[in-house]
Amino acid sequence: MGRAVLRAIAALCLLAPAACGGTPGPVPQRAGPATLQVLIGSSGAAETRAVTDAAAGWSAASGNQVTVIPAQDLDQQLGQAFAGSSPPDVFYVDAARFADFASVGALEPYAEQLPGARDFYGTLRQAFTYQGRFYCAPKDFATLALQINEDLWAKAGLSAADVPRDWAQLTAVAERIAATGVTPLVLGDTQERIGAFLVQAGGWLISPDGTRATADSPQNLTALRYVQQLLRAGLARYPSALDTGWAGEAFGRGLAAMTIEGNWIRGALAGDYPGIRYTVHALPTGPAGPGTLSFTTCWGISARTPYRAQAVAFVEAMTAVDQQLAFASAYGVMPSVTTARDRYLRASPGDRAFLDGADHAQGPVNAPRMGNVLSDFDTQLQRLTVADPQAILRRLQRYMTAALRG
Repeated sequence: MGRAVLRAIAALCLLAPAACGGTPGPVPQRAGPATLQVLIGSSGAAETRAVTDAAAGWSAASGNQVTVIPAQDLDQQLGQAFAGSSPPDVFYVDAARFADFASVGALEPYAEQLPGARDFYGTLRQAFTYQGRFYCAPKDFATLALQINEDLWAKAGLSAADVPRDWAQLTAVAERIAATGVTPLVLGDTQERIGAFLVQAGGWLISPDGTRATADSPQNLTALRYVQQLLRAGLARYPSALDTGWAGEAFGRGLAAMTIEGNWIRGALAGDYPGIRYTVHALPTGPAGPGTLSFTTCWGISARTPYRAQAVAFVEAMTAVDQQLAFASAYGVMPSVTTARDRYLRASPGDRAFLDGADHAQGPVNAPRMGNVLSDFDTQLQRLTVADPQAILRRLQRYMTAALRG
């Protein structure tokens, strides 16, 4: 979310706390049929159609009315809605921005009251927990995994037995690939990709309760030094070094034998590079064991909605197993509840590596006011080949600590 948007929300809460769910008291609730406004950040026509159809089905069954609004710019439209004291009743909230909303009282903390609250993957529950309260239901999720180009793999004389299980094996196969004149690994140049190595080394950027910066740690230093070694040896390259916009493009064009991306790459490759043959595997483990990153969005409910009960009922319907599986079929997401796991894998066996990652996935930094801090960290990571990893982590530690102090 843009800093200007957050400033608008924060200023509104300071001047008129009731707009963000604070004093003077609870919002009067309306009984009977509701008219809900639902703002979504749609990934495309398939998601918009799926959510709209699901909402229409719930409306017909419940007697309520739902208007689904696909945002052109979700962050901007939410900021304007909150600043104008007219937020939608239900809206998508990205895990990376969740704490910004929760910290100013903009969200209703309803999720623990859902009948299936304990069915959500633990890592996803944590992503939407702030100061000990589970706020909003994860609607779906993605994790990172390793993609391997089968043709380039075979060209390097590698087989299924050579799929790297740890960092040492990753380095070894990368050296064999590099000898064929092909870039071994194309890796996104931000903490949303490189962060997986931090987790594998036993580190992360913030404490589990979101109160203390942990960036400047030996574990994180080990991870950045390893990635730096790959980059300096030409065993890994950023997408820009291959004149591409993102790792999926470089991988799809056959410019690299491996990449690390989420399950969204499946649709991107099918649409843009249908001829590529590739397999998906768990990320190699690091010194501390397996680790990946998760990306998720929740169904946020405004703290100022007069239709709380109806909004919660809507979210309960949207996160039911059958409905989540329908969404998965419609636009390629993974259900956020463990009870859908087996049925999902029967329909999408190729996603096993992604789904298995849920058990050891790390969600985004769960603290407010981190947008600019993490953007600066990304800028530093883009210079990792020539920069001092220790200096990068100390800078991040300093900036995160300042942000946590407000």
